[in-house]
Amino acid sequence: MNATVTAVELDEMLKGGKAVTIIDTLPPEYYDQGHIPGALNACVYEMVFLDRMAELVEKRDSRLVVYGSSDRSHGAEVAVEKLNRAGYRDVHELAGGLEAWSGNGFRLESSGSGQKEEALVIADGRYAIDAAASRLEWSGRNIAKGHHGTIAVSRGSISMENGLPLSGEFVLDMNSIVNLDLEDEAYNSMLIRHLKSDDFFDVARYPTATYSLGAAEPLPGATPGSPNYLLKGVLELKGQQRPLNLATEVAVMEHGVLKARAACDFDRTLWGVIYGSGRFFEKLGMHLVSDLVTVEIFLQAVRQGG
Repeated sequence: MNATVTAVELDEMLKGGKAVTIIDTLPPEYYDQGHIPGALNACVYEMVFLDRMAELVEKRDSRLVVYGSSDRSHGAEVAVEKLNRAGYRDVHELAGGLEAWSGNGFRLESSGSGQKEEALVIADGRYAIDAAASRLEWSGRNIAKGHHGTIAVSRGSISMENGLPLSGEFVLDMNSIVNLDLEDEAYNSMLIRHLKSDDFFDVARYPTATYSLGAAEPLPGATPGSPNYLLKGVLELKGQQRPLNLATEVAVMEHGVLKARAACDFDRTLWGVIYGSGRFFEKLGMHLVSDLVTVEIFLQAVRQGG
């Protein structure tokens, strides 16, 4: 069972001179911004967490109070579990973490090297896609094996308004298809020729594919690291246009850089790519190919005039 102490109880321990070691489990940059006076820092997200603890606390029977950011984060709980398994015998979690400590009016101290974290806001305007920093990763398969590779993004833009992707498009250079899993050069080249032929993407006639954004809506309950927008658009591939919605993670970085990542399985046959599909052919044998292609799109864009 996870033993806890409240902020008031911890304050009383400290005022009463009780021997207690306080462990801040957040990354160093957050520790530097503000921590409980006297707390030591051992980031629970690092693989060397227990090594760091062994340096900070030699005796396994020392009384420890560990804390994270708030009761919404599981960092301190994970730290307690790790420490208990490592043989520490008197470990407590500060209920509510740093948020509860501050909420009770108790002071924080900083190392002086930390800078206050400021939320980055996606500014309105047009963002031009950085082709060199963007790409599409693909994976195709049948029941026995699969292949994966990349396709280059040649150009594009995204327009943001009131925090939403309002419009935009990105263009794929279908001639840039690369396979990354076949080491045999002859086999690799044969696969690429096959993908570029009219069996698949008919690149000679359709050298590009374009995704055009028509609308977007925020996804409720999104947390950092998960999709926060649903993009509604149209993919033009092999001369055919079909709707394609993408659950997308969009975030702004420093210096006005916008990053977006989307992943989906799409049915290639809806765009006329029917080679090896059991929906259209019988007795395919070893030529059977799954209708679904998995793609992951990484886009980086820079705000124009920003």
